[in-house]
Amino acid sequence: MSEKAIPIYPCRSIEATWDFYRVLGFEQTTWQTRPNPYLAIRRGDVELHFFGWKKHDPAASMNMCYIATAAVDDLYESFRGGLKRALGRVPTRGLPRISALRDMSYGVRQFLLSDPDGLQLRIGQPISDDLGHAPIPTEKVAKALHMAALLGGDSKEDHQAAARLLDRLLASGEPLAPPERLRALVLRADAAVQMGERDRARALLAEARSVSAANPSSEPDDLRRLADLEESLPPE
Repeated sequence: MSEKAIPIYPCRSIEATWDFYRVLGFEQTTWQTRPNPYLAIRRGDVELHFFGWKKHDPAASMNMCYIATAAVDDLYESFRGGLKRALGRVPTRGLPRISALRDMSYGVRQFLLSDPDGLQLRIGQPISDDLGHAPIPTEKVAKALHMAALLGGDSKEDHQAAARLLDRLLASGEPLAPPERLRALVLRADAAVQMGERDRARALLAEARSVSAANPSSEPDDLRRLADLEESLPPE
């Protein structure tokens, strides 16, 4: 006999929740409005259930679900594209939002997707046989970039600490290879966007764009995040 666990999460409105997930390619398997609002959705082998609760506070949500996949890049592009078509941009701040896709230090390639009610889906694919945390780099630049990504990511969300670290790195005069400078600028711009520093974000993104133009072979993950951050800012 086989068993399967299906998480059930709160949402303020099953209508709004369905509107969000259908643009990601999910299908509706259950829809109930009485006696209690209830929604079930499925995309391939991924199943999520939701119950309506008007008192739910997205800002206080600690709900998470890990989704393992063998095609994380394809899934990322599908979700990113669906959100962009529905919203006119890729949401990088607030709720809903989607993070950058990155290779993590524990052998997983991963991105995070937060829905309008604060449910965080962590979606990853193993890229190593060793899923333990790699040692923190000892080289100054590599260590700074590693720690900034950790601090500024959705795991820590300490954007101010990430910004301070990156500001020190960028002002230090430390020689940075073009991919390192691009990564530092994109991470710092991401922190500025999260903190609502629009003018600072625009300046950082403009500098990052000039670095990428001079180095077309730059890391695709950073270039994609650069484009998403640029589109996320309202016109001046």
